[in-house]
Amino acid sequence: MTEESSIHFHLSFIEPQAHYVNVKMTIKGFRNQEYIDVKMPVWTPGSYLVREYARHVEQFVAKSASDDQLDFQKINKNTWRINHSGEDLVVSYSIYGFETSVRTNHIDDSHAFLSPAATFLHVAGHIHQEATITIDLPKTWTKISTGLQKSESDLFTYYAANFDILYDAPFEIGNQDVWSFDAANVHHEFAMVGSGNYDKDRIAADVTKIVEEETRIWGSNPNDFYVFITHNYQIGSGGLEHLNSTVLGATRSGYNQDVFYKNYLSLVAHEYFHLWLVKRLRPKPLGPFNYDEENYTSLLWIIEGFTAYYDNLITRRCGFRDEKDYLQMLALEFNTVYNRPGFEYQSVGLASFDTWIKQYRPDENSANTSISYYNKGAMLAVALDTKIIRETNGVYRLDDVLKAAYTHFYLIEGRGFEEKEFQLLAEEVTGVSLSEIFGAVYTLEELDYNNYFNPMGYELVDLNEHNQSLSLGIKTANNDTRILIKGVDRDSGAWHAGLNVNDEIIGVNGYRLDPNGRELEHIIHDSHAGDVIDVLVARDGLLKTIPVTIGYSDKKAYIIQPLENRSEEQLRLGSIWLSL
Repeated sequence: MTEESSIHFHLSFIEPQAHYVNVKMTIKGFRNQEYIDVKMPVWTPGSYLVREYARHVEQFVAKSASDDQLDFQKINKNTWRINHSGEDLVVSYSIYGFETSVRTNHIDDSHAFLSPAATFLHVAGHIHQEATITIDLPKTWTKISTGLQKSESDLFTYYAANFDILYDAPFEIGNQDVWSFDAANVHHEFAMVGSGNYDKDRIAADVTKIVEEETRIWGSNPNDFYVFITHNYQIGSGGLEHLNSTVLGATRSGYNQDVFYKNYLSLVAHEYFHLWLVKRLRPKPLGPFNYDEENYTSLLWIIEGFTAYYDNLITRRCGFRDEKDYLQMLALEFNTVYNRPGFEYQSVGLASFDTWIKQYRPDENSANTSISYYNKGAMLAVALDTKIIRETNGVYRLDDVLKAAYTHFYLIEGRGFEEKEFQLLAEEVTGVSLSEIFGAVYTLEELDYNNYFNPMGYELVDLNEHNQSLSLGIKTANNDTRILIKGVDRDSGAWHAGLNVNDEIIGVNGYRLDPNGRELEHIIHDSHAGDVIDVLVARDGLLKTIPVTIGYSDKKAYIIQPLENRSEEQLRLGSIWLSL
């Protein structure tokens, strides 16, 4: 590689209606080499699944600067080896993209959303090489939204100091609705894709509150420019964080509905919080990235779980949720975990480590074998927050730990953290022993969370604790009047009897099921625990009668509510925890 080395991409859309983007990659200065390997990432940071982006690469061609075609060989799933002529190289290829998500390419006649890890190749061993990107817009498209630095000379050319930055800067290209506002001394741009009943002024005002509250927590904002890209769908959700941007999914008709809108603000708060936690303050294995394979860590319960705790807490602090609403959202984390039998089989540390094979690949048995580090991490985060508040008499809380960790590991030392040193720093900052909570990360034993809620003046209560409702332990779905089993709970009557997912329930105790399955509900309601009912199912076209024992439901219905007769101290600490 010479000092004059450079990489330039030229993007064009010859057939957007067929879901293609055409890419021309000009590689200059990489001389005195027998061959050059160019590679595509197999995953994108923030979404921990090997997605095999290279499967969408088509029409790969390599030429010299003098337009001579060069021989190449694909040496593995995501690497092309090009025989080097000694001249500069031009690599051309097409990418097919028609998957609706925040982490994959979607191209049609109205717009192109480009996930850079799924679009751009890099020269092997030169991830730190700078790159420029020029985009040719179709005649009917007018706008580009991205967090990358714009060229001063060309409105449609962008610059990335290295490929880590490029792979962390998605592009929205089309006719999106764009507006901007300033918050925490940072210029923010909104790009709304697709129609929706959103109010720009309201969103700008509310997101400003979120940005300023989160900047206050962390002490400083690392950006001077930030982009929110929102894709509006009939039903939409989810998001993915980036270095100075995020991509969100939203329900186009939900902005004037209280629940949908508050959940959208929580999503904004979640992804923006990742500016600090994940994108900068992160575990050692998550930077620098290895784009060729899984990057394992057991600490997603911190970086995602803590963020899942703070997203709704931020909306509470900003005044978007009242106390009751916030506590309902927090209780949802407990219900989600404890209503999956998998919480007795998988620790949150293992859930973090196994995200590459479990989190994004759920099946019919996932609820019986696994939990989400988002929900369980949020539960541990509230335990840490309330314990620190209690033990320090309200002087410190989890906010202070995060700010200190960001300052120490990222701003001062410029590196990732390990779990033990994160715990030690937290204990040093607060003067509180946190070993009980950190120790719960790798065990199946549950904390008594009321030990943490009660000093704040609240209690976690299961409304179903004394409820003896009956159940077979199955989840069903109505598919065109066919009642199909979609889930079987571990250790339930259905589990032990051998009912299977995708069994069609035809009848019970000699009665044919009505199209809505109400007959099954009536029979269970009129039975007693221990009764055996005969369930007639169709399995792969064969009829089979299976005797199933009815049992008590083990489903939880947790709420978090104020204690009666709270002391002045409980009221004081509780007000610190849930302060506006």
